[in-house]
Amino acid sequence: MKNASEILAFFFLLWYALPVAEALRKGGVYMERDIMQELVAWKDAADRKPLLITGVRQCGKTYVMKEFGRRYFDDVAYFYFEGNKGLSSVFEYDLDPVRIIRELGSVVRGKGIIPGKTLVIFDEIQACSNAITSLKYFFETMPELHIICAGSLLGVSIKRENVSFPVGKVDRMQMYPMTFAEFLRADGGEAIYQSLQKFDLQRELPDLYRQPLEKYLKYYYIVGGMPEVVKKWVDTHNFEKVEQLQENILLDYSSDFAKHAPKGDIPKLNWIWDSIPKQLAKENNKFVFSHVKAGKRAAELEDALEWLVDAGLVYRLELVSKPELPLSFCADATYFKVYMSDVGLLRKKTGISYKTILEETELYGTFKGAFTENYVLLELLAQKKHPYFWRSGNTAELDFLFEEENQLIPMEAKAEISTRAKSYTQFVKKYNPAIGFKFSMKNVGANIVEQTMTYSVPLYLLWRLDAYLKADA
Repeated sequence: MKNASEILAFFFLLWYALPVAEALRKGGVYMERDIMQELVAWKDAADRKPLLITGVRQCGKTYVMKEFGRRYFDDVAYFYFEGNKGLSSVFEYDLDPVRIIRELGSVVRGKGIIPGKTLVIFDEIQACSNAITSLKYFFETMPELHIICAGSLLGVSIKRENVSFPVGKVDRMQMYPMTFAEFLRADGGEAIYQSLQKFDLQRELPDLYRQPLEKYLKYYYIVGGMPEVVKKWVDTHNFEKVEQLQENILLDYSSDFAKHAPKGDIPKLNWIWDSIPKQLAKENNKFVFSHVKAGKRAAELEDALEWLVDAGLVYRLELVSKPELPLSFCADATYFKVYMSDVGLLRKKTGISYKTILEETELYGTFKGAFTENYVLLELLAQKKHPYFWRSGNTAELDFLFEEENQLIPMEAKAEISTRAKSYTQFVKKYNPAIGFKFSMKNVGANIVEQTMTYSVPLYLLWRLDAYLKADA
């Protein structure tokens, strides 16, 4: 250790980690989700509306809603719609909120529902289109009632089913699998996380932090952010048990295709789903429909890909060739890359062994870059960034580009220590942004590249992105 501050940090980490380790030994698992803060803000908002939470299946929506109710309300009235015709029948007579709440309380639940004290949860609400429509009347007639809704395929149902959606009458919140920071805290790294909150943004990390963070990032690449899988990892630290759960989730997703998608799209969904890792492995990982299935064209497969996007299973990263604000107006919707919603599931689906991640096998080099891009994209989305990628003909390609406070923010993502990035230099020279980032396994640093303040940030500190942006504002 080099100085007194590192010694103090060491004892702080030790002091903080001991009770966490003891809790884990006794079977406790600390899995705090950042979305909880957003839910509290929604609860206290004067202009609050019924809330719809969307997100990929098994990302933790039900757990978070129930935990939110347990912490912040006197009572929780939980209603699960899928396969429950009796519950759905309450919404068939009319959509009068007063009657609905009275019957849900007295008949269905056997306990009254008190606005302001009871949190009402409608889970798997996509199974009852009338319940979705009723949210309009809850907003207009009972604004004092806290009502929160979620569904595994809510995005698909809202867009594709014959649902009278209450436009302008609901609040929306997107939920993702656990981020790296959430995983870090769950897996015993709370002390590291808290200590780094006030760590100088341009100070190199000492080994006290760097070495465990590198280890945690490898674990995250293997485990991913699906809460059930993370819990299994925290409970057992057994890679085989983790992989079995991941395999089950992948099988569940495939079952969803058969259960919820149009019959004609089921084979197409499976083709695209299986094609994504292969297309990411290409040096130019643009998604090409003709590579999904021989003889198939984009027009035949576009709807199936859109279904996967609406279900939250995959994300599209669109090309911007001539960036201007807003970037959404410059994006080319016909030229894009496709990434999966969880790095752990991506690793499992590709068949990459956890030993390959841990040992950093040289033969893993080609796919490692795309895998890193997938991780960075998911971290950006969880931080409410809407990224694109930039390409200048065949001469340069910037991994990520997003807008923040009327600025273009370029980002390069590297899987290794090297931060040499010709495309980044070409972009900042041409467009002269005020700030940019190079994320890699290199330690913290900063320098000026073509008049652009450029931060070098380790991949395991991507969760501090907003701190960098605010410091530069």
